[in-house]
Amino acid sequence: MLRSASHVLAFTGAGVSTPSGIPDYRGPQGVWKTKTPVFYEEFMTDRSERIRYWQQKIDDFDAWGTAKPNAVHRAIVDLEHAGKLEMVVTQNIDGLHSAAGTSDDKLVEIHGTVRLVRCQTCGEETDPLPHYEAFRKTGEPPVCHCGGFLKPATISFGQNLDPFEIERARSAALSCDLVLALGSTLSVYPAASVPLVAAERGVPYV
Repeated sequence: MLRSASHVLAFTGAGVSTPSGIPDYRGPQGVWKTKTPVFYEEFMTDRSERIRYWQQKIDDFDAWGTAKPNAVHRAIVDLEHAGKLEMVVTQNIDGLHSAAGTSDDKLVEIHGTVRLVRCQTCGEETDPLPHYEAFRKTGEPPVCHCGGFLKPATISFGQNLDPFEIERARSAALSCDLVLALGSTLSVYPAASVPLVAAERGVPYV
């Protein structure tokens, strides 16, 4: 199937990145077994929750900072170089597809990325490292020059997905001729509905 396909949709989940040393979220040793997530409304309304959120993220940043793309990430880049890749739609926030070399126009990070920080008011995106360093020194959750709260550019519980990215993912599902579902339990919605759009069209699904 892969040999004959020319518009492959690769849908990836946490299992793709665990060989790179990044823990999953929902498995027996998953992140949410040891941490209580901060909901988006809590982040936006409660300073103490913003502090707790940034502490969690700085722990993740320290743990993930040395992670490197693995063979699966590189194989997907090979598909792109061969002209066979329609899109990568990933639930992962680790940025390893980008680090491996997947082009921005071939990548939908449907739950965002830890590789950027975004202002929740003006939308400006910046390098996260200076903000993490400032938080280490002061313990104060960082604020944008516009006064808005800064937050890693990931989707929190209770936060809406980016409709533009959802549409890019859906468009790819309507255009692909093969779906590769890699490292995902397909249990987190609405992201998991993306490969099903293709399956409902009768597209081969692996």
